Amino acid sequence: MISRVRHLPPLPAIRVFEAAARHENFTAAANELGLTQAAVSYQMRVLEERLGTALFRREKKRVKLTEAGRRAAGEISRAFDVLDGAFAQLRTESEAMLTVSTSTTFANTWFARRLGVFQMANPGMAVRLVASDALVDFAADEVDVAVRSGRGQWPGLVADRLIDIDFTPMCSPGFLAAHGGRLEPADLLTLPVISPQDDWWRVWLREAGVDVPGGSIRPGVRLDSQANEGAAAIAGQGMAVLTPFFWRDDVAEGRLVRPFTQVTSLGHGYWFVCAEHRRQMPKIKRFREWLLAEVASDLLKDNTP
Repeated sequence: MISRVRHLPPLPAIRVFEAAARHENFTAAANELGLTQAAVSYQMRVLEERLGTALFRREKKRVKLTEAGRRAAGEISRAFDVLDGAFAQLRTESEAMLTVSTSTTFANTWFARRLGVFQMANPGMAVRLVASDALVDFAADEVDVAVRSGRGQWPGLVADRLIDIDFTPMCSPGFLAAHGGRLEPADLLTLPVISPQDDWWRVWLREAGVDVPGGSIRPGVRLDSQANEGAAAIAGQGMAVLTPFFWRDDVAEGRLVRPFTQVTSLGHGYWFVCAEHRRQMPKIKRFREWLLAEVASDLLKDNTP
Protein backbone atom coordinates (compact mmCIF):
# COMPACT_ATOMS: atom_id res chain seq x y z
CA MET A 1 0.00 0.00 0.00
CA ILE A 2 1.35 3.44 -0.96
CA SER A 3 1.41 5.77 2.01
CA ARG A 4 -0.25 9.14 1.55
CA VAL A 5 1.06 12.21 3.30
CA ARG A 6 -1.72 14.66 4.12
CA HIS A 7 -0.74 18.31 4.22
CA LEU A 8 -3.40 19.44 6.65
CA PRO A 9 -3.41 22.64 8.66
CA PRO A 10 -3.52 22.22 12.45
CA LEU A 11 -6.66 20.25 13.33
CA PRO A 12 -7.64 22.54 16.26
CA ALA A 13 -7.71 25.45 13.82
CA ILE A 14 -9.87 23.48 11.35
CA ARG A 15 -12.31 22.62 14.14
CA VAL A 16 -12.56 26.28 15.15
CA PHE A 17 -12.98 27.39 11.53
CA GLU A 18 -15.87 24.96 11.00
CA ALA A 19 -17.76 26.42 13.98
CA ALA A 20 -16.90 30.03 13.13
CA ALA A 21 -17.99 29.52 9.52
CA ARG A 22 -21.36 28.07 10.56
CA HIS A 23 -22.07 30.99 12.87
CA GLU A 24 -20.14 33.69 11.00
CA ASN A 25 -19.54 34.91 14.51
CA PHE A 26 -16.39 34.37 16.55
CA THR A 27 -18.15 34.88 19.87
CA ALA A 28 -20.83 32.25 19.08
CA ALA A 29 -18.13 29.82 17.94
CA ALA A 30 -16.20 30.45 21.14
CA ASN A 31 -19.28 29.70 23.25
CA GLU A 32 -19.95 26.46 21.35
CA LEU A 33 -16.38 25.23 21.73
CA GLY A 34 -15.78 26.41 25.28
CA LEU A 35 -13.07 28.85 24.18
CA THR A 36 -12.53 32.58 24.51
CA GLN A 37 -13.25 34.90 21.60
CA ALA A 38 -9.56 35.80 21.56
CA ALA A 39 -8.65 32.10 21.18
CA VAL A 40 -10.96 31.78 18.18
CA SER A 41 -9.44 34.87 16.57
CA TYR A 42 -5.96 33.49 17.14
CA GLN A 43 -6.78 30.11 15.57
CA MET A 44 -8.25 31.86 12.52
CA ARG A 45 -5.10 33.94 12.10
CA VAL A 46 -3.01 30.74 12.34
CA LEU A 47 -5.16 29.06 9.68
CA GLU A 48 -5.15 32.02 7.31
CA GLU A 49 -1.39 32.41 7.60
CA ARG A 50 -0.92 28.70 6.94
CA LEU A 51 -3.16 28.82 3.85
CA GLY A 52 -1.95 32.19 2.62
CA THR A 53 -5.45 33.48 2.03
CA ALA A 54 -8.15 35.30 3.96
CA LEU A 55 -11.12 33.23 5.14
CA PHE A 56 -13.05 36.04 6.85
CA ARG A 57 -13.58 39.72 6.27
CA ARG A 58 -13.55 41.70 9.50
CA GLU A 59 -16.26 44.36 9.42
CA LYS A 60 -16.44 46.42 12.58
CA LYS A 61 -17.87 44.02 15.24
CA ARG A 62 -18.75 41.19 12.87
CA VAL A 63 -17.06 38.81 10.46
CA LYS A 64 -18.17 37.45 7.10
CA LEU A 65 -16.80 34.60 5.06
CA THR A 66 -14.78 35.45 2.00
CA GLU A 67 -15.49 33.54 -1.20
CA ALA A 68 -12.53 31.26 -0.44
CA GLY A 69 -13.78 30.79 3.09
CA ARG A 70 -17.27 29.91 1.89
CA ARG A 71 -15.96 27.26 -0.52
CA ALA A 72 -13.76 25.74 2.19
CA ALA A 73 -16.55 25.85 4.78
CA GLY A 74 -18.87 23.71 2.67
CA GLU A 75 -16.29 21.00 2.09
CA ILE A 76 -15.08 21.00 5.70
CA SER A 77 -18.65 20.85 7.04
CA ARG A 78 -19.34 17.79 4.89
CA ALA A 79 -16.08 16.21 6.09
CA PHE A 80 -17.10 16.80 9.71
CA ASP A 81 -20.46 15.15 8.99
CA VAL A 82 -18.61 12.08 7.71
CA LEU A 83 -16.39 12.02 10.79
CA ASP A 84 -19.39 12.42 13.08
CA GLY A 85 -21.13 9.54 11.34
CA ALA A 86 -18.09 7.31 11.67
CA PHE A 87 -17.72 7.99 15.38
CA ALA A 88 -21.48 7.67 15.93
CA GLN A 89 -21.26 4.15 14.49
CA LEU A 90 -18.42 3.35 16.88
CA ARG A 91 -20.42 4.76 19.80
CA THR A 92 -23.42 2.64 18.80
CA GLU A 93 -21.28 -0.49 18.57
CA SER A 94 -19.72 0.29 21.95
CA GLU A 95 -23.13 0.77 23.58
CA ALA A 96 -24.33 -2.54 22.14
CA MET A 97 -21.81 -4.64 24.09
CA LEU A 98 -20.90 -4.59 27.78
CA THR A 99 -17.95 -6.70 28.89
CA VAL A 100 -17.80 -7.52 32.60
CA SER A 101 -14.79 -9.10 34.30
CA THR A 102 -15.31 -10.88 37.63
CA SER A 103 -13.53 -13.40 39.77
CA THR A 104 -14.49 -17.03 39.33
CA THR A 105 -16.06 -17.08 42.79
CA PHE A 106 -18.22 -13.99 42.27
CA ALA A 107 -19.32 -15.18 38.82
CA ASN A 108 -20.20 -18.75 39.73
CA THR A 109 -21.72 -18.25 43.17
CA TRP A 110 -23.82 -15.14 42.62
CA PHE A 111 -23.46 -13.07 39.47
CA ALA A 112 -24.04 -15.53 36.62
CA ARG A 113 -27.45 -16.51 38.00
CA ARG A 114 -28.59 -12.87 38.01
CA LEU A 115 -27.05 -11.58 34.80
CA GLY A 116 -30.17 -12.54 32.83
CA VAL A 117 -32.19 -10.03 34.85
CA PHE A 118 -30.01 -7.18 33.58
CA GLN A 119 -30.06 -8.59 30.05
CA MET A 120 -33.89 -8.69 29.99
CA ALA A 121 -34.05 -5.12 31.27
CA ASN A 122 -31.62 -4.05 28.51
CA PRO A 123 -32.56 -6.18 25.48
CA GLY A 124 -30.59 -3.99 23.08
CA MET A 125 -27.31 -4.68 24.85
CA ALA A 126 -25.26 -7.86 24.72
CA VAL A 127 -23.38 -8.72 27.92
CA ARG A 128 -20.17 -10.72 27.90
CA LEU A 129 -18.96 -12.21 31.20
CA VAL A 130 -15.26 -12.88 31.64
CA ALA A 131 -14.70 -15.02 34.76
CA SER A 132 -11.05 -14.98 35.74
CA ASP A 133 -9.02 -14.43 38.89
CA ALA A 134 -6.41 -12.50 36.89
CA LEU A 135 -6.41 -8.75 37.52
CA VAL A 136 -7.85 -7.08 34.42
CA ASP A 137 -5.90 -4.23 32.83
CA PHE A 138 -8.47 -1.62 31.78
CA ALA A 139 -5.91 0.13 29.58
CA ALA A 140 -5.07 -3.00 27.58
CA ASP A 141 -8.00 -5.44 27.89
CA GLU A 142 -11.36 -5.00 26.18
CA VAL A 143 -13.27 -4.78 29.45
CA ASP A 144 -15.82 -2.12 30.43
CA VAL A 145 -16.32 -2.87 34.13
CA ALA A 146 -15.09 -5.35 36.70
CA VAL A 147 -15.84 -6.76 40.14
CA ARG A 148 -12.66 -6.96 42.20
CA SER A 149 -11.85 -8.11 45.69
CA GLY A 150 -9.64 -6.02 47.94
CA ARG A 151 -9.75 -2.75 49.83
CA GLY A 152 -10.99 -0.58 46.97
CA GLN A 153 -7.86 1.41 46.23
CA TRP A 154 -6.86 1.16 42.57
CA PRO A 155 -5.30 4.22 40.87
CA GLY A 156 -7.31 5.54 37.93
CA LEU A 157 -10.41 3.52 38.84
CA VAL A 158 -13.59 4.45 40.67
CA ALA A 159 -14.85 1.81 43.09
CA ASP A 160 -18.17 1.10 44.83
CA ARG A 161 -18.18 -1.41 47.68
CA LEU A 162 -20.66 -4.20 47.04
CA ILE A 163 -20.30 -6.64 49.94
CA ASP A 164 -17.94 -7.43 52.80
CA ILE A 165 -15.83 -10.53 52.36
CA ASP A 166 -16.35 -12.48 55.56
CA PHE A 167 -16.12 -16.20 56.14
CA THR A 168 -17.17 -19.13 58.34
CA PRO A 169 -16.95 -22.95 58.07
CA MET A 170 -19.82 -24.71 56.30
CA CYS A 171 -20.64 -28.31 55.38
CA SER A 172 -23.46 -30.47 54.12
CA PRO A 173 -26.15 -31.61 56.58
CA GLY A 174 -25.08 -35.21 55.95
CA PHE A 175 -21.46 -34.46 56.80
CA LEU A 176 -22.50 -32.74 60.03
CA ALA A 177 -24.76 -35.67 61.02
CA ALA A 178 -21.98 -38.17 60.28
CA HIS A 179 -19.73 -36.34 62.76
CA GLY A 180 -22.10 -36.16 65.69
CA GLY A 181 -24.43 -33.35 64.66
CA ARG A 182 -22.69 -30.79 66.84
CA LEU A 183 -19.14 -29.49 66.53
CA GLU A 184 -16.69 -27.40 68.47
CA PRO A 185 -14.11 -25.20 66.65
CA ALA A 186 -11.26 -27.44 67.89
CA ASP A 187 -12.85 -30.38 66.05
CA LEU A 188 -11.79 -28.79 62.77
CA LEU A 189 -8.19 -29.79 63.51
CA THR A 190 -9.11 -33.44 62.97
CA LEU A 191 -12.05 -33.33 60.54
CA PRO A 192 -11.69 -33.50 56.72
CA VAL A 193 -11.41 -29.94 55.44
CA ILE A 194 -11.36 -28.48 51.95
CA SER A 195 -8.43 -26.27 50.90
CA PRO A 196 -6.66 -26.46 54.29
CA GLN A 197 -3.84 -24.23 52.99
CA ASP A 198 -6.25 -21.27 52.84
CA ASP A 199 -5.25 -18.60 55.39
CA TRP A 200 -8.92 -18.12 56.22
CA TRP A 201 -8.82 -21.36 58.24
CA ARG A 202 -5.96 -20.19 60.42
CA VAL A 203 -7.53 -16.75 60.95
CA TRP A 204 -10.98 -18.12 61.77
CA LEU A 205 -9.61 -20.72 64.20
CA ARG A 206 -7.38 -18.21 65.94
CA GLU A 207 -10.36 -15.88 66.45
CA ALA A 208 -12.30 -18.87 67.82
CA GLY A 209 -9.52 -19.41 70.37
CA VAL A 210 -8.05 -22.52 68.74
CA ASP A 211 -4.29 -22.83 68.47
CA VAL A 212 -3.19 -24.23 65.09
CA PRO A 213 0.00 -26.31 65.55
CA GLY A 214 2.57 -25.43 62.90
CA GLY A 215 0.33 -22.71 61.44
CA SER A 216 -1.82 -24.99 59.27
CA ILE A 217 -4.43 -27.68 59.78
CA ARG A 218 -4.33 -31.25 58.47
CA PRO A 219 -3.93 -31.96 54.74
CA GLY A 220 -7.06 -32.13 52.61
CA VAL A 221 -8.50 -31.56 49.15
CA ARG A 222 -7.10 -28.37 47.61
CA LEU A 223 -9.34 -26.44 45.19
CA ASP A 224 -8.74 -23.25 43.28
CA SER A 225 -11.83 -21.16 44.09
CA GLN A 226 -14.53 -20.73 46.69
CA ALA A 227 -17.08 -21.74 44.06
CA ASN A 228 -15.47 -25.17 43.77
CA GLU A 229 -14.93 -25.44 47.52
CA GLY A 230 -18.61 -24.80 48.19
CA ALA A 231 -19.62 -27.39 45.60
CA ALA A 232 -17.31 -29.93 47.26
CA ALA A 233 -18.80 -29.15 50.68
CA ILE A 234 -22.33 -29.64 49.31
CA ALA A 235 -21.17 -33.02 48.01
CA GLY A 236 -20.16 -34.00 51.57
CA GLN A 237 -16.40 -34.00 50.98
CA GLY A 238 -15.56 -31.97 54.07
CA MET A 239 -15.75 -28.60 55.80
CA ALA A 240 -15.18 -25.51 53.64
CA VAL A 241 -14.58 -21.96 54.83
CA LEU A 242 -17.03 -19.84 52.81
CA THR A 243 -18.52 -16.35 52.51
CA PRO A 244 -22.13 -16.56 53.78
CA PHE A 245 -23.50 -14.04 51.24
CA PHE A 246 -22.68 -16.31 48.34
CA TRP A 247 -24.14 -19.47 49.89
CA ARG A 248 -27.30 -18.20 51.58
CA ASP A 249 -29.59 -19.86 49.04
CA ASP A 250 -27.82 -23.19 49.62
CA VAL A 251 -28.20 -22.76 53.39
CA ALA A 252 -31.87 -21.76 53.03
CA GLU A 253 -32.59 -24.75 50.81
CA GLY A 254 -30.76 -27.22 53.06
CA ARG A 255 -27.72 -28.03 50.94
CA LEU A 256 -25.31 -26.42 53.41
CA VAL A 257 -25.31 -25.74 57.15
CA ARG A 258 -23.33 -23.33 59.29
CA PRO A 259 -22.25 -25.15 62.45
CA PHE A 260 -20.85 -21.99 64.08
CA THR A 261 -22.20 -18.48 64.63
CA GLN A 262 -18.75 -16.88 64.42
CA VAL A 263 -18.10 -15.01 61.15
CA THR A 264 -14.64 -13.53 60.57
CA SER A 265 -13.43 -10.77 58.26
CA LEU A 266 -10.08 -9.35 57.20
CA GLY A 267 -11.63 -6.06 56.09
CA HIS A 268 -11.71 -6.88 52.39
CA GLY A 269 -14.72 -6.56 50.13
CA TYR A 270 -16.00 -7.05 46.62
CA TRP A 271 -16.09 -3.81 44.61
CA PHE A 272 -17.60 -2.61 41.37
CA VAL A 273 -14.84 -0.81 39.45
CA CYS A 274 -14.47 0.99 36.15
CA ALA A 275 -12.07 3.46 34.57
CA GLU A 276 -12.65 6.93 35.97
CA HIS A 277 -12.91 8.58 32.54
CA ARG A 278 -15.62 6.12 31.43
CA ARG A 279 -17.88 6.17 34.48
CA GLN A 280 -20.51 8.39 32.80
CA MET A 281 -20.96 6.16 29.74
CA PRO A 282 -24.68 5.27 29.58
CA LYS A 283 -24.16 1.50 29.49
CA ILE A 284 -21.74 1.62 32.44
CA LYS A 285 -24.06 3.87 34.46
CA ARG A 286 -27.01 1.52 33.82
CA PHE A 287 -25.04 -1.55 34.81
CA ARG A 288 -23.59 0.07 37.94
CA GLU A 289 -27.03 1.22 39.13
CA TRP A 290 -28.52 -2.22 38.49
CA LEU A 291 -25.69 -4.09 40.23
CA LEU A 292 -25.72 -1.87 43.33
CA ALA A 293 -29.51 -2.21 43.59
CA GLU A 294 -29.39 -6.00 43.12
CA VAL A 295 -26.76 -6.45 45.83
CA ALA A 296 -28.58 -4.07 48.19
CA SER A 297 -31.78 -6.07 47.71
CA ASP A 298 -30.06 -9.31 48.65
CA LEU A 299 -28.36 -7.74 51.65
CA LEU A 300 -31.73 -6.42 52.82
CA LYS A 301 -33.17 -9.93 52.61
CA ASP A 302 -30.31 -11.18 54.75
CA ASN A 303 -31.01 -8.56 57.43
CA THR A 304 -34.79 -8.97 57.43
CA PRO A 305 -36.04 -11.12 60.33
